[in-house]
Formats: sequence, C-alpha cells, structure tokens
Amino acid sequence: MSQDLPHVLVVDDDDRLRALLARYLGDHGFVVATAASAAEARSRLGTLAFDAMILDLMMPGEHGLDLAASVRKQSGLPILMLTAMAEAEDRINGLEHGADDYLVKPFEPRELLLRMQNLIRRGVPRPDPAAAVLLGDLAFDVERGELKRGDAVIRLTSVEAALLQVLARQPGVAFSREDLIELTGAAGGDRAVDVQVTRLRRKIEADPREPRYLQTVRGKGYVLKPD
Repeated sequence: MSQDLPHVLVVDDDDRLRALLARYLGDHGFVVATAASAAEARSRLGTLAFDAMILDLMMPGEHGLDLAASVRKQSGLPILMLTAMAEAEDRINGLEHGADDYLVKPFEPRELLLRMQNLIRRGVPRPDPAAAVLLGDLAFDVERGELKRGDAVIRLTSVEAALLQVLARQPGVAFSREDLIELTGAAGGDRAVDVQVTRLRRKIEADPREPRYLQTVRGKGYVLKPD
C-alpha cells in the first residue's frame, strides 16, 4: 500500500522543477505532495502527515527561511532546503533557520534522493496509528486494510481499502480529492474519488444517503469520524 511509503512535501514555485521532483521521487519509492508557495505548504502541513519536506529558499510571498523556522518551532519534520545561493553564509543561514540539510541548484537527482533517504532514516518517527477504528458494528484494521463485522470480512477493493486507510490514519482530518488521489493512487480524477466514496459508504454506513462516519466537508473534501 502507498501508505507504507515515506511521504514528502515538495515546496517550490518553479512548476517544472516541482513536477520533475514529484515524478522522480515517486519513481523511487516516495509518495509526493507538492505546494507552489509557503501558504499552500502550510495548508498541506495542516491536513497531512509528512516524513520530510523539500523546501525552496526563494519564493514569492513568504520566504522559505521563514517557513522553515515556523515549521521547526512546531515539529521535528526533516527539511531539505533547495537554493541557487551557494555561499557558505547562505548555507549557515538556512541551517540556523531549521533546515536539516542544504542542496544547491543545479543538483544531481541521485544526490537529492540519497539525502532524502538519509534524512528520513534520521527523522522523527510518526506516532503509531490505532490498530483499528470502530464504525458502528464494523471494525477496520488500519494496517491490514481489513474491514470486519464480527468475524466476517467485508470485501473491499484495493482502492477502497487504501482510501479508508488514509482517512482512518488521521480521523477528523478533512482530505481534499486531490490529496486522496495522491495518497491512494486512484485514477480518474475527482469524479473517481466521489465514486469510490459512494461505494465505500454503501459498505460502512447504515444509510449511505445520510452518512454518519464518512462525511463530506463542503469546500474541502472528505473526513472519517469513527466511534
């Protein structure tokens, strides 16, 4: 399942570089979310759990140094800072603002990959998720992706199981359709996510038209609210 892979946030205002990093890291065992600005990154950080962040130094609006310092005050999230500024003083400044590592553009993708792997190995582990979440008379084993009513297994497709895992790992947190596509690997765009949610509700809700557990958050996406 993609939820077992390290999850990294790439923050860079360069659309091309952002897309290249997302593709390269995705091809090498990472689940990747992206943000084009510090404001968008803050939104991502507020709703998703990450194992590391790649952060561009120079961006319009809030500076990468300020975002790094703010993140460091709140968590031990490993930060790899990217920048075209190569002077020793610039590197020191980045490290002083909370970066764990510093890579100068242009860089070799293989070097970035190795640095990310090292950062994550040294990083702060995520808290252990609950072994199971309760949905009325159903129990969902988060790690195994298995839904049961008593001893009877309720069959889930691989996408349904992945969707429920993402939501169950952070109950009460609203995920956008875009987030769910990235984290589950679901194909077909926003509409496909809605279809999967509808199918999943038929399996976990007493009344799928009035969902108790898998709720829609207007303007945001979907949230799981277990017992």
